[in-house]
Amino acid sequence: MAEYEACIMGLQAAIERGIKTLEVYGDSALVIYQLRGEWEIRDPKLINYRMVVLGLLREFDDITFNYLPRDENQMADALATLASMIKANKEEEMRPIQMSVYKFPASCCNLKEKEKGDNPWYQDILRYVRDRKYPAQASENDKRTLRRLACDYVLDGDVLYKRRKDQNFYWGSSVLISLRDGSSFTY
Repeated sequence: MAEYEACIMGLQAAIERGIKTLEVYGDSALVIYQLRGEWEIRDPKLINYRMVVLGLLREFDDITFNYLPRDENQMADALATLASMIKANKEEEMRPIQMSVYKFPASCCNLKEKEKGDNPWYQDILRYVRDRKYPAQASENDKRTLRRLACDYVLDGDVLYKRRKDQNFYWGSSVLISLRDGSSFTY
C-alpha cells in the first residue's frame, strides 16, 4: 500500500506542476505491473488505490510505467539511505527535501564553454592513458584530477575500457579481463 501511496503522491505533484507527459519508474514490480494491467489485483485493499491512480491518469496526455529493480535505482537507494540516517521525532514536523528540475543535466551546468571539435568527452583521459600527456591549458589541479580519473581506465589497442571494481574492464560489447600477473585479454 505504501508503494501505491507514493505513486499517487508523485502523480499529484506532477499534476500540480502542469506536467502532461510522464515516465514513472518504480521498484515495486507489483504496483508497476498492476498499473500496466499485466498483473491482476488479488488484494481487495489495492483495488481502491489502483482506481485513484487511474483517475489521476486522465490528467496526462502520455504516461508510461516502467519497472526498475531497486539495485539499479540509485536515486531511490540514496533517498532510502538518507531516510535511514535521519532521527525522526514524532512531535516535530519533518521538513520536505527540496528538489529542483533542470532542463539540462547538472554536469552540463558547470561547463563554461561547449566542447570544441569532434573530440569525445573522454579525449583527455584517452590521451593521458595512451601518451601520459596533459592538455596544454591544464592547471595543477586539472592534472591531479586527470591522473585520478585515468586510474579507472585501461587502453587496449585503440579502445579505452572503464575498470570495474572487480578488476574486469568493460566498454561496448567486448570485455577486457585483467589477470593477477598484469597481463590481460579481450573477449
